[in-house]
Order: sequence, then structure tokens, then C-alpha cells
Amino acid sequence: MAKDGGLEGPAGRPGDERQEASRGRYEDVEDEVFAGAEGPAVAPLAAFRHCSVEELYVLLEPLGKGHFGVVKRCQARSSGLFFAAKSVKVRRRKGSRLGMDREQVEREVSILQQLQHPHIMRLHDTFESSTEVVLILELIQGGELFDFIAEKEVLTEAEAIEFLQQILQGVAYMHSCHIAHFDLKPENVMLFQKDVPNPKIKIIDFGLAQKLQEGATYKSLCGTPQYIAPEVINYEALSCATDMWSIGVITYILLSGMSPFQGETDTETLSNVVAGSYEFEDKYFGQTSELAKDFIRQLLEKEPSNRMTAAECLIHPWIKPLSRKQAASRSRSSINMKNFRRFNARRKWKLSYNMVSACNRLCRMQLLCRQRKEDESLRDCESDQEDGACSPGALLRRRRSSCS
Repeated sequence: MAKDGGLEGPAGRPGDERQEASRGRYEDVEDEVFAGAEGPAVAPLAAFRHCSVEELYVLLEPLGKGHFGVVKRCQARSSGLFFAAKSVKVRRRKGSRLGMDREQVEREVSILQQLQHPHIMRLHDTFESSTEVVLILELIQGGELFDFIAEKEVLTEAEAIEFLQQILQGVAYMHSCHIAHFDLKPENVMLFQKDVPNPKIKIIDFGLAQKLQEGATYKSLCGTPQYIAPEVINYEALSCATDMWSIGVITYILLSGMSPFQGETDTETLSNVVAGSYEFEDKYFGQTSELAKDFIRQLLEKEPSNRMTAAECLIHPWIKPLSRKQAASRSRSSINMKNFRRFNARRKWKLSYNMVSACNRLCRMQLLCRQRKEDESLRDCESDQEDGACSPGALLRRRRSSCS
């Protein structure tokens, strides 16, 4: 295993594809590692409008800025409804490093067009030109779920389950469409609105999502270290079960304020994930019910085929109690809010640090390109990355969310 969370090459053998799902922010983040995928990304051709987005929408104030574009609030001229317009720069030719690959954007759009569920971010319209693609998305204003929870003084397991149940419903629907998200983490679970009774969950960012085809093997080295499943690191076949491991990690963090596999470095974290070694320390899980621990155990299984599906999670006794005794156990158990707030503060600090670091790199790259243009007037400097002399590990860390 290489330093900085990169990989030296494929490890392990392809596993069996698991297709059991039918049983049942607007900012880019630099926290992802790995790049590259193997296998078909088959999806219907996405449909785009070729007129200017401003013909149909009024573009308003910015909501966020990413590496390859910006998100603005917008208003439909015909209905007056508000949306989020995300502009994504695309590469004008093969080999260019400026912008996102057009095929990747089209795949994401195609997947979003197939998903119509109350707990999944909805795509309303798409526009394209030679230099950019504009996605008109559902306007999600409630912020991240973890930020919302961190503001609470007390949270019982029963209350936490209400949020987790919504996530599972969205994921179960997604998997029933044979679509896997492959990037489930706190940053990609948001609230549609915040200051309302029973806030609604929205799953966002389908930049790594894939339509899984029967008989086809899909492999990828993309994801965020502490949330990815062992089969990602081992470069084995991925499936909907890969998402379920991530949900297990999210649940563990939600209940304890601790990450089950987080190490001092990305390399250490990845090693912990591959080992699949974790425990329920009394210091952090002293107030957690046994049903909750059983729920986590059945998701953090190293063998993908042994993990619960999203549909099975929804009927697990912790989510759907079978008796009054089980229901009472959930109500008496509470979340370790002190640890959770500490974890969330560290998480937000790391995201901010990564964003500042990315901006600094961009500034250095722009200066570098300017200098090269002066020194080599015939060279076409079209690079949004650091000089090629930088370490491979650093280059592998540049995976941009394309639909945050």
C-alpha cells in the first residue's frame, strides 16, 4: 500500500457481483482519495438543452463554489420556482486537464434522471455548451444532517433512527434501480429544510454512482478512506453491498461520535478498513442498545454477501421493533452528544482545511501556468493540476464531486 492513501496497484481477486438490492453543499471537497475505474458505466444517453440557461432561468446569488464550477440560486421564468443551478466546466478535448470529463457528467445526469424519490436530490433540467454543463437541481437549504444533529442538546436512538430510516429508504430505492452511490458519507446526507417539523433527508452527490449491469464487473479506486468498504481498497468487484458498509460506518459514528476505522493517516485508515477490526468501547457505547450494535455488526461485514441489504435494514428490529420491549430499549438509549459534537467539529475543520489547501494549489498552478506561458510561448498550458513532478499520491487525491 502506497503512502497518502494511494494504492500501488490492484490487490486481491475480483469478487462476485452482488445484485440483491431488488429485495426489497454545493461545494467540491478535496477529502476524497483515489481515481480511476474499471468496467462499463452503461447508462442511457442523457438529454440536454442546447439553449442558454438564462433563457429559462434567472441566475441569482452564488450558493457555493467548486473546483470546476459554481452553484447559484436560480428562478424559473415560467413558474417562479427556485432551484440551484450548478455550472460544471467540461473538457473541450481529450487529454485536457481543464474541467471534468464530459462522459462522466453525462453519466451522472443520466443516473439522476432515472432516480425519482423523496429522499434523493432531484434533477429538473440540464443545459450544455461547448465549455460547460449546467444542472438545474432541487434547492436543498437545510444543510448537512450531522451539523443539524450537532446543534441538539440530546438525541435518543429513536430520533436518530428516524433520520437513518429515511437514508435507508432512499438507498433501498436506488438499489432497486440497480444503481449504487459509492460515496455515501455525512457530507452527502443533507436536509431539504431545517426549521420544520420532521425534516426530510436528501441524498446528494452522484458523481461516483454507477448503473450496475447483470453479468458485468465494476471496479473502482474512488472514495473517502474512512467510509469505503474493503473491496474498494482490494480492487475487487463492487456492488450495492459496498454502499451498505458505508451506512454501517455512518451509523457507528452517529451513535458514538467516533469513527470505527479512522487512523492517524490515510494509509493507517485504509489498513484498518482492510482488517475490518473495530470494537464497541464502553467509553463511547455505554448508552447504546444491543440492537443498535447488532445492526452495525451486520453491515460492517468484510464479506459483501454477508451484509444486510437496505431492504433488510428497514425490517431489522432496531429500525422496526417487533415488540414493546425492543421499542423501549431504543427510547431509553441515547447518543453520546459530547463525542458527536467533537467528531463533527473535527470533520468540519478538515473539510475547511482541504478547501483552503485546494485554493492555495490553484493559485500556485495559475502562477506556474503564467510563468510557463512566458517561457514557452508555443506551449498550450491547459492544466488545473500541479506540476507533473508532484507525487503520484497527491495526484490520486484529486477526485472532484460532480453533483454536490
